Amino acid sequence: MRTSRARCSLQARRRGSRLAATATSTCCSPTCCCADDSFSAAVSTQHNDTKKVSVMHIGLVGLGRMGKNMRARLENKGIEVTGYDTNRDVSDVADLAALVAALPSPRTVWVMVPAGAITDSVITELEGLLEKGDLVIDGGNSRFTEDFKHAELLAPKGIDYVDAGVSGGIWGLENGYGLMVGGSAEQVERVMPVFDALRPDGPRDEGFVHVGEVGAGHYAKMVHNGIEYALMQAYAEGYELLDTRTDIIKDVTGTFKAWQRGTVVRSWLLELLVRALEQDPEFEHIEGYVQDSGEGRWTIEEALDNAVPVPTISASIFARFVSRQEDSPAMKAVAALRNQFGGHAVKAVD
Repeated sequence: MRTSRARCSLQARRRGSRLAATATSTCCSPTCCCADDSFSAAVSTQHNDTKKVSVMHIGLVGLGRMGKNMRARLENKGIEVTGYDTNRDVSDVADLAALVAALPSPRTVWVMVPAGAITDSVITELEGLLEKGDLVIDGGNSRFTEDFKHAELLAPKGIDYVDAGVSGGIWGLENGYGLMVGGSAEQVERVMPVFDALRPDGPRDEGFVHVGEVGAGHYAKMVHNGIEYALMQAYAEGYELLDTRTDIIKDVTGTFKAWQRGTVVRSWLLELLVRALEQDPEFEHIEGYVQDSGEGRWTIEEALDNAVPVPTISASIFARFVSRQEDSPAMKAVAALRNQFGGHAVKAVD
C-alpha cells in the first residue's frame, strides 16, 4: 500500500464522522461522483485486532449528489474509497495526482463528473498520471461515441477503460444503482466487487449487465433514458387529463396511488409521481419548464441514423421543448395560416 499512516488516519476520522452522522439522522435517499477502483487488496484491522477483512481500494472522482452517495454505499459494503472533488470540503485529497499516489497498483479510478468537457479534462489528466495496467471507469452520462475516444487515448500507455451507465439518482445509496457496463470481460470481472457493492441487493442480473464492448454501457444507458422520457410524459399527460375533469374526478392523487399495486402501469416512476402529488397536489409551486440532459436527443439521433422509428420517445423530447416557450412561434404561424386560408379568428396580443 502506498497510503501513509496519516492518510489512513484521515480517512478513518472521515468515516467515523459519517457513521456518527448516519446514526443520528436519516437520509431521504447526473449528480456527480467518482469512484476509483484499485484492484489491489488492502487489509484492515478490526478494533479487537484479531479479525482481518480484505477489501478493495478504489479512487472516486466527483463527489456531488450521486458521487457522495456512491462513496457511502461502497464504504458500507467494505470497499475502501479515496475520493477527489474540486470542493475541498468533501475531497480526501488535494488533486488528481494525490489521488493516484494514494492508490495501490494496479489502480482503478472511477470518474463520475458531468459529461463533455469536464470528463474529457479529467480523463486526459489521468492519462498523464496512471500507468500500464491501471483502469479508468467513466460512470457519468457520456455519449457512447466519447468512450471510443477515451479508450483510444488511454490505450497507448496500456491503461484499460470501462464505461458504466448508472441509474438510481439520489436514491441509489438506499436502493442501489442499476449498472450497464461496456468493456472487456477481463476488466469487468476485475472490478466486479465494486459493481456488486453498488448494484441493488438481490440477483446480479436484475441490477447489473455487461452489455458488450467499450461504449455499450453508455449506449444502453442512453436508450434507458430515452424510455424514461417517454414514460414520464405518458404519466404527465394522464395526470393532466384526470385533473381537467373536475366534474367527475375527485381524487387525482388517490387514483395514481391506487395504480401502485396490481395494475399494469405500476412502476417506481409512478411511486415518485404519487410522492410528488402528495407533497403538492396541483403542482402549484412548480413551473412547467422542463430541461433535458442530452440522452433523449442522442436516442433520437441514433434512431434516425439506424432508421428505427421512435415516435413516442421523439414526442416526449419535443414536449419538453414546448414547455420552454412562453408563446410558441410555430403556433403563431399555424394561427396565421388558418386565418389566411379560412378566415378563422385569431387571438390578438393584449
